[in-house]
Amino acid sequence: MQLLDGKQLSNTIKEELAVQVSQIKEQGEKVPHLAAVLIGDNPASESYVRSKVRSCEQVGFESTLIRRKADITEEELLEIIAGLNDNSDVDGFIVQLPLPKHINEDRVTLAIDPKKDVDGFHPVNFGKMAQGLPAYLPATPFGIVTMLDRYGIETSGKECVVVGRSNIVGTPMSILLSRKAKVGNCTVTLAHSRTRNLSAHTLNADIIIAAIGIPGFITGEMVKKGAVIIDVGINRVDDDSKKRGYRLVGDVDFDSVAPKSSFITPVPGGVGPMTVVSLLMNTLRACRENQYE
Repeated sequence: MQLLDGKQLSNTIKEELAVQVSQIKEQGEKVPHLAAVLIGDNPASESYVRSKVRSCEQVGFESTLIRRKADITEEELLEIIAGLNDNSDVDGFIVQLPLPKHINEDRVTLAIDPKKDVDGFHPVNFGKMAQGLPAYLPATPFGIVTMLDRYGIETSGKECVVVGRSNIVGTPMSILLSRKAKVGNCTVTLAHSRTRNLSAHTLNADIIIAAIGIPGFITGEMVKKGAVIIDVGINRVDDDSKKRGYRLVGDVDFDSVAPKSSFITPVPGGVGPMTVVSLLMNTLRACRENQYE
């Protein structure tokens, strides 16, 4: 069993990005600029956005953080988005999810200019991805594909089960792995809460992507020997032995699954860091390559 160390790999990619940014500066060209909009005080969102800002500093990007209270109106948020769309200095931006319940997330996503949608959530980018056209890929699936590529994990002809069908991870992941590409050519099963006899599918899988949001959902009895396990879940579980009163666990029961796997991502330190670095890679592309011309 080998750990897929997302933290180490993301640091390696950040070093590569820093070299590229240094060259951009030496040539007197525009430095990539990523903006983030944070609404309210959700602890997980706060942590994630801080990580993004810190990562921008590490690679030499410019970054802007726009914070607003949870009682912001939908119209006020749409005005902020319109301003970022029109700001030529900002190459890409994200609106951190989830948003307060009184704000329509679909309306917000649709308001973002696809050219600056470095989170890859806009239907234009999603559609381009589905057709194999150049697009900004959703950050988490992009990170997983990058990880599989960098670790040299063969996907062609493999049976892959994606557990979870969200538009952010599960569905785009199933599309990417089924595409005709270097990391792709899988036979993909997209499983979800209504899937009957899930173990019958997972026991046949060479690769399992767990993104269902339930702690320890995938157990050792559901996995065949030698499978590659990608755990996307980040769940808080109460733990009085920890100073903060909880610990982070994935959607995979690591202790029972790891001994049977060939490769497995830890939680934390697996997919999470790759999601952040993928956002940086998309922002660099937005700055250097206009895919919409």
